Amino acid sequence: MRILNFQKKWPKLNNSLLFTSFRYDRRDKDWQVEEVVKVCYRTRFPDREELGVARIIRIDERDMSKRWSPYATHLRPNTEDTIPPWEAAEDGFYGMHGSGNVEKMREFIRQPGRGDIVNKLTLYWIERFNGKG
Repeated sequence: MRILNFQKKWPKLNNSLLFTSFRYDRRDKDWQVEEVVKVCYRTRFPDREELGVARIIRIDERDMSKRWSPYATHLRPNTEDTIPPWEAAEDGFYGMHGSGNVEKMREFIRQPGRGDIVNKLTLYWIERFNGKG
């Protein structure tokens, strides 16, 4: 069972059933639908904590170079791979008035040399842990 690591305890990890995570393609073996993973917090630190076990139920590509527009038209539409503000808010990136801040999300996720395409993983909690691993 592979580990899905988080460096921050995001509010979404407290959701009762589903949560999402944005990840770049892995160089060794990419994430697969139906794969069962162990969800951990800070795996390489003394305060490591195993949060539970989850199953990946969906993978969608998102393009961080595309800008979502509330004024989209047929000439410049929002496409399925555009990150909308509500996805940023669901993942804990907030702007003014509690709306989602896609720019903050991009700054957090972007890694030099990795490009603009990320995978949005939707996961389903199978089991939750309460202690440290």
